[in-house]
Amino acid sequence: MNRCNARLACPTARRQFLFSAWALPLGGLSSRAWAQFDVRPFPPNAERGSMVVSYPPLIQMNGKPDRLSPGARIRGQNNMLLMSGAIAGQNLLVNFVRNPTGEVHDVWVLTAAEAALKLPTQP
Repeated sequence: MNRCNARLACPTARRQFLFSAWALPLGGLSSRAWAQFDVRPFPPNAERGSMVVSYPPLIQMNGKPDRLSPGARIRGQNNMLLMSGAIAGQNLLVNFVRNPTGEVHDVWVLTAAEAALKLPTQP
């Protein structure tokens, strides 16, 4: 009976370990590389506008006073969450969705590729 008691003593286990150690980092890089070229999918009820955070949760949406909802999510161009205080005073082109009470709830800061695309028309 041929058994491998040591972790990397047998050639098959060593080969599998080396392959997984080589393949995992490459898989992670390829998904990150593709992520920068993709256009994020936006919900059908998303609107486009320019947003300026004046004093969180107070914002200006298309030059008119507005408000972020409690728990609002602002996603940057890399799709990571942004704190509203970190972008205070910046005029950003965004897609946004309002909650049922009319407050801005989900915000996506647009990349140049996303800004060039037209939003689907609202029914």
